[in-house]
Amino acid sequence: MLGRVAAKRLVDCAYRSSLSTALNYVSVSIVVDLIAYIYIYIYIYIYIYIYHLDSPDNKPDLPWEFSEANKSKVKEILSYYPSNYKQSTVIPLFDLAQQQYRGWLPVSAMNAVAKVIEVAPIRVYEVATFYSMFNRAKVGKYHLLVCGTTPCMIRGSRDIESALLNARSLALTVYIAEVTKDGLFSVGEMECMTLHLKKLIVEKLRKGKKPPHGTQNPKRIKCGPEGGNTTLLGEPKPPQFRDLDAC
Repeated sequence: MLGRVAAKRLVDCAYRSSLSTALNYVSVSIVVDLIAYIYIYIYIYIYIYIYHLDSPDNKPDLPWEFSEANKSKVKEILSYYPSNYKQSTVIPLFDLAQQQYRGWLPVSAMNAVAKVIEVAPIRVYEVATFYSMFNRAKVGKYHLLVCGTTPCMIRGSRDIESALLNARSLALTVYIAEVTKDGLFSVGEMECMTLHLKKLIVEKLRKGKKPPHGTQNPKRIKCGPEGGNTTLLGEPKPPQFRDLDAC
């Protein structure tokens, strides 16, 4: 709704400017829909990857702390690092906090981690916004990720993403960063996933079944190409070194 309102205002402004002649040849509704679509995706990109917006369940003043069981794990993680390098534990502590908080990382949890490792909050925000595996918005029980790299887009990853977002038979019909009403599914994007599932995993998850790990394509072995390797068919040769004693 907000996107469409903003789009209509942009179109109104355009009609008052020198662009009005060009826009006369295009349906206003198409322009509105196009601008709304772009606006929504820019908003989602900023909301997920760059900027924090306070919400009732995600704001700095909400109390948050590690559970008693996880406090002992925090001490264990800290013990692996020198006391003057405790800031290096930010990623494992984020992972622990995200597991505790049902798969996502609220800003209050980030602040709690900042206190543990004794750094300014901005230092942990930088980490949380850099790594896409830290979900800074609520996700479903099953968070479905589609590869967004160029090779995967060429092979049809955008079609897969569109099918997931509009799977009415599966009761998804969500935007990226939204959660289905039953709390089961959310859809996101991830880079360089390497190994891809090719079976209908959503149907299995909806029925309470757990899909098997790894590729579902019988022509592939692990991360190898279809049909098997075309290079590296044997044991790789060790690297060549000069005989330093002969020099």
